[in-house]
Amino acid sequence: MAYASGGDRCFTGYRRARGQNGGMDAAPALAAAAGLGGSADLARVITAIVFIGIGITHFVPPVVRGMAAMVPRAFHGRPFSPVAWVWVTGVAEIAGGLGLLWQPTRAAAGIALAVFLVCVFPANAYAARHRDRFGVVAVPFWPRLALQVLLIVLVLWVGLA
Repeated sequence: MAYASGGDRCFTGYRRARGQNGGMDAAPALAAAAGLGGSADLARVITAIVFIGIGITHFVPPVVRGMAAMVPRAFHGRPFSPVAWVWVTGVAEIAGGLGLLWQPTRAAAGIALAVFLVCVFPANAYAARHRDRFGVVAVPFWPRLALQVLLIVLVLWVGLA
C-alpha cells in the first residue's frame, strides 16, 4: 500500500489517508451537530423528551380525566376548569421541553420548568392525601416532595449548564 500524506498508521502498519478511519470521526461530528458535548447535554435532551412526552399525555382523554380529578377544588374555575388546567400544564411541559432544546431559550425554559414544578406540586400533594381515589399515581407526600426537588435541580442544571 502506498503512504498517504498526512495519514496515520492503522493496525496493519500501513498508512491510511485522513478521514479514512472507518467512520470513527463521524460520531463526534454528529454529537456536535446535535449539540451534545457532555453529560449535561445528554441529560438535557433526555429531560426535554420526558417533559414533551408527559406534556402530550395531558391531551389523552383518559389521562386528562384522571389528572383533572387531581386539581384541588381551590383551583376550580380560577381561572380555568380542571380539564383546562390539565391542558395548560400540558402546553407548559411541551413548551418547556422544546425550550430546553433550543440554546437561545434554554436558560429561560429551565427556570420556567422549575417554577412550573413548584406550581403543580399542590396537585401532587392533593393526590397524595387522597391515595384511595388516585391509586398508584398518588405517590406518597414525602417521596413526591423529594422527587419534585430533584426534578427542580435537574431542570435548572440542564437549563443553565
